[in-house]
Amino acid sequence: MYLILVVGVYIIAARKLVDWKSWKEYYPTIQFYIVCNLLYNFIFYQHTLWRYKAVTISWLNHTIIEITFSFFIVPVVLMIYLQYFPEGNKKYIYLSVWVSYFSFIEYLFEKKGLFIYENDWNLWWSTLFNLITFVIIRIHHKNPLTAFMISIPIIVILLFFFHPSLLELK
Repeated sequence: MYLILVVGVYIIAARKLVDWKSWKEYYPTIQFYIVCNLLYNFIFYQHTLWRYKAVTISWLNHTIIEITFSFFIVPVVLMIYLQYFPEGNKKYIYLSVWVSYFSFIEYLFEKKGLFIYENDWNLWWSTLFNLITFVIIRIHHKNPLTAFMISIPIIVILLFFFHPSLLELK
């Protein structure tokens, strides 16, 4: 039930806040995020850092929630985020608001048992990850190659901290 509510809220936000005439401008960055997110979920299916948990319907699992998040919520969020991104010093406040918003939503979902931390992940790591993600999203929108180059060492660092067995040479 909550998933339908969340999707509904973002559909309303999409209708009110997104300039749909310019959706193609944001499409490559949306694809970048979706590919990275789904790749993470595919590769680390057996060793996740976080997962979604439905408490109302048994068939509503992490995978279905993640697909809904990736294909319905993320495109709306990224178009709103990028469309209204300010210049100058206001961009730091704007970035802080988005990171705080996503971290707060995650906090609420975790308290309700809808979001589960695993393998030493916690809200503080998520907040840092949200900060990095929103910065990379903005960079990708302006310069995709730079975003790829910055993302690779970040991925290696995350692997080192949270999936060290993947980096061991055997």
